[in-house]
Amino acid sequence: MKNLDYYGFLQISPYADPDTIHRVYRFLAARFHPDNPESGDAEMFCLLRKAYDVLSNPASRADYDAACLLEAPEAVPLSTSIDFMDNLEGELNRRLAVLALLYIQRRTNPYAPEVPLSEVERRMGFPRDYLDFTTWYLQKKGYITRGDNSDFTLTATGVDFVEAKRVSLPVLNKLLTGGSGPAAADSVVANRTPTFSGKPIIVPPALEYADDRRSGKKDRRVGEPDRRADTTDRRLNTSDRRVNTRDRRARKSDRRATD
Repeated sequence: MKNLDYYGFLQISPYADPDTIHRVYRFLAARFHPDNPESGDAEMFCLLRKAYDVLSNPASRADYDAACLLEAPEAVPLSTSIDFMDNLEGELNRRLAVLALLYIQRRTNPYAPEVPLSEVERRMGFPRDYLDFTTWYLQKKGYITRGDNSDFTLTATGVDFVEAKRVSLPVLNKLLTGGSGPAAADSVVANRTPTFSGKPIIVPPALEYADDRRSGKKDRRVGEPDRRADTTDRRLNTSDRRVNTRDRRARKSDRRATD
């Protein structure tokens, strides 16, 4: 099991938080447990336990991530296959290379889409002094942003540009799909051989952890007196103004008489 990819087995990001790891584990444990007559699998359950034991412990997870970095093949600099030195074409290629690097990072690691300048320099095999104009232009166009820690991130506008232009720009398409491009070593997990290749896992939300605002709350309607009960009818015991009322017309002389 040397090449077992625990993240790929659980189908989670290498940056997944402990709660996500625990929730996915519980879901898969119910599926693969040998007592499950429909989908039980003793071998898969043992692998699941091993993956969870490593990733749920911060120390063992750090050791596992470090081992993955050592086993990952070193990426070949892009400058060995793409011209970055020509005055105009080289500058255009540099822009496309930066966009491709950030695009792949955004796609493969959506929870950590930032790429340090040092990583861009290393992957491109190009001095950072020559990337100032490139990154300035891409920022002004709104394709990338730069954080306070100097890390670059691809924006939604940058994603739209890459996806719209990759077919019409051969260099960009090569960077995204070619064996020498950034896609060849876009992440540690992508370069490892996953053991589990079943259907995508759809883990339901953790409803048991959701706060029910109604739980433990007092029903305002309980124990309250019904204002309608035993209410005195205002009309009861009230004299009817119409009863024993003297007819003002009685004993009145008819003015029309004697006229």
